[in-house]
Amino acid sequence: MPDDHPIRLGIKLSPQHCTIDELRAVWRIGDEAGFDHVWGFDHFAPIFSDVKGTMYEGWMLLAAMAEVIERARIGLMVTGNTYRHPAVLAKMATTVDHLSGGRLEFGLGAAWAEIEHTMLGIPFYTVGQRIRRMDEALQVIRKLWTEDEADFDGRYYQLNKAVSNPKPIQQPHPPIWIGGSGEKLTLRAVAMHADVWNAGGDIETLRHKVSVLEQHCEAVGRDPHEIRRSTQLWLDPKEPSAMVEKLDQYAAEGFTENIVIVVPPNPVAAAELAATEVLPRIAR
Repeated sequence: MPDDHPIRLGIKLSPQHCTIDELRAVWRIGDEAGFDHVWGFDHFAPIFSDVKGTMYEGWMLLAAMAEVIERARIGLMVTGNTYRHPAVLAKMATTVDHLSGGRLEFGLGAAWAEIEHTMLGIPFYTVGQRIRRMDEALQVIRKLWTEDEADFDGRYYQLNKAVSNPKPIQQPHPPIWIGGSGEKLTLRAVAMHADVWNAGGDIETLRHKVSVLEQHCEAVGRDPHEIRRSTQLWLDPKEPSAMVEKLDQYAAEGFTENIVIVVPPNPVAAAELAATEVLPRIAR
């Protein structure tokens, strides 16, 4: 594990099947307890559950998080690229970075929930097309964040002397997190663009994915140790010790930016448990 990648721990309550009061309470617990980052996610209908359930919009919540959370960093794990033009997303992210005083972690993924696209009339491209769009979107966003006038002539997106001011507080830009582990295209995008890579799976699976990522880094001329690694784990309130054990295992594999997910029906109680029984036992 590189010395410059300290172990950090986040907490996440997805804004589905819960209330605004519960979201605010979990954010405050995460901030006051000492979690390093606090997360939401970006969907328009609940996932892995009843799609008719309650769901709040992620970027609007991030603006609220920027005001409620005073210390911890904030982000969405992750934004769906297909939902917004990258120039719009770049402007939204810059705004949140300013609202938070430079504490935004910028997460992006290719998007995968087909029902959100079909019910809203958003084109649902092939997997390859979605990932290639994400790759171009990251180029567009970085240009808008860092260049006085940005030009880009891509297959999917174009810029013509585009201006976007102010620039983010964080220089050269907020840390970019990419979620996903597709070996051919997603991990190449990680090698090209990511400051942090978030992936799911057991230890053996992730060991293999790391080796693939290292191959992509070699191909594009990047040191793989520049990319921090992250995974997300669901907290079972009945077994917080199991969460600690798993987090230690992932940290030993070089996954140092991990996230504890708490879920309804009692997310506030789960967050309090994570703050008292998990966070203090993680060696950081």
